Amino acid sequence: MIAQTLFILTLLGYALLLHFTLKAMVFKGKWEYLVFFLAAYLPFHTTFLSILFQATNSKLPVTLFQVAKDLVVIGSVLIFVLYRRKIFEYPIRFQTVEWLLLAFIGLAFIFLLLPIGEPSFVEKALYFKNILIPGLVYFVGRNTNFEDFEVKRLFQIIFVIAFSALVVNLFEAFIGSHLQTFTGYALFNYGIYDMEPSGNFGLSWTFETQAMTKRLASFFADPLELASSVLLGFAAGLIWFLTSKREESFPYTLVMLCSMGSLFFSSSRSAFGAFFIMLFFIAVIFKLYRLILFGFSLVAAFVIFVVFFASEDFYYFVIDTITFQNASSVGHVLEWITALDSMIQNPLGVGLAMSGNSGSVTDEARIGGENQFLIYGVQLGFLGMFLYILLLGFSISRSIRVFRLTENVMTARIAFTAAAVKTGLLLPLFTSNGELFAYVTWITWWMVGYAMNEYSKIKNEEA
Repeated sequence: MIAQTLFILTLLGYALLLHFTLKAMVFKGKWEYLVFFLAAYLPFHTTFLSILFQATNSKLPVTLFQVAKDLVVIGSVLIFVLYRRKIFEYPIRFQTVEWLLLAFIGLAFIFLLLPIGEPSFVEKALYFKNILIPGLVYFVGRNTNFEDFEVKRLFQIIFVIAFSALVVNLFEAFIGSHLQTFTGYALFNYGIYDMEPSGNFGLSWTFETQAMTKRLASFFADPLELASSVLLGFAAGLIWFLTSKREESFPYTLVMLCSMGSLFFSSSRSAFGAFFIMLFFIAVIFKLYRLILFGFSLVAAFVIFVVFFASEDFYYFVIDTITFQNASSVGHVLEWITALDSMIQNPLGVGLAMSGNSGSVTDEARIGGENQFLIYGVQLGFLGMFLYILLLGFSISRSIRVFRLTENVMTARIAFTAAAVKTGLLLPLFTSNGELFAYVTWITWWMVGYAMNEYSKIKNEEA
């Protein structure tokens, strides 16, 4: 009964959201409304697919809905082209970020065509799709000009996601069970990816700590994705708090508290580190030295708690993590060594779908996989890795410049959120295949694209 109810509710919600999006895109030419669909749907993507498979026990509908989000992105780009009456007269002014993005995608496309690596062409094409789609999302953002109320609507969706995630976390904590226990997560992984249930809770090892305590994921795919995604909620809440009147700031304070709460429930060490990196970044940008003091106070409080009040298991868990004696930390190091060894032996790359945790990467062919930079380095060589690093660097620096120079408050909020989250995600990228976290990755790439649209205008005014 619970499974049937979940299936009906999720299918109805998906249908309404898709109807709203397609109606705006097709009949009103609002290709930009793609971002509303992505922001509202992507956090639930894996949970929705799990419920779908649990209800139908069939791979076909799951496959269709897996590619549906990609088709909506592609459809948005096509509608943009169709609604441009003089598309060939459309001015093209590439910025540094665009050149780097095109070079990175172009390099990946060359590897798609070259007969390099063990995977089949289909497997490589599926992996290439994971690189191309975020680029298309960036393209949509680059060609978006929203009114203030439309930008506000996007942030409202992000705020609702952050608030709802904590509500679900609290519910999970109250009943003492993961939401994924009821959504068919383990059945989905076994039926679609042939992954046996693992861990002490019948899901996967990702859902628990070394001390065998629960790591919660809310309605996200897993605790790691939740942990990375809360950075988006916190950064968005903070910039609205800092740029709003104090009497209107309570909702944004609540969003920040909700994001911090979900961060604790996810129990992600890299995300905790990323959170403090993002706080330091924000403090430097705004010259908020009290925020730096607040960050150090939190670190000091955590150290005092670990040393004097934490259980013995948790104490040694922290010590083993810091000294890289923890099983998970050791696993990261071994993956890095494997990837680096491959890069040294094959500096030009070994081909697509040969590293990482994407569904198209088979265990037999996989080389490394827990560091986004090294994942690209293994597949696309040192050139691919450096292009990706430069792309992130210029995306952050140019977004900061837009935040400081633009006179539009809403655009400044988007640029700031993009820069803050991309900076915060740098640490999780060292320990995970972070670009697979579609919600936070795709939304921030859209935001970078939106910021670069404004950056182009600023450069033209300065010329």
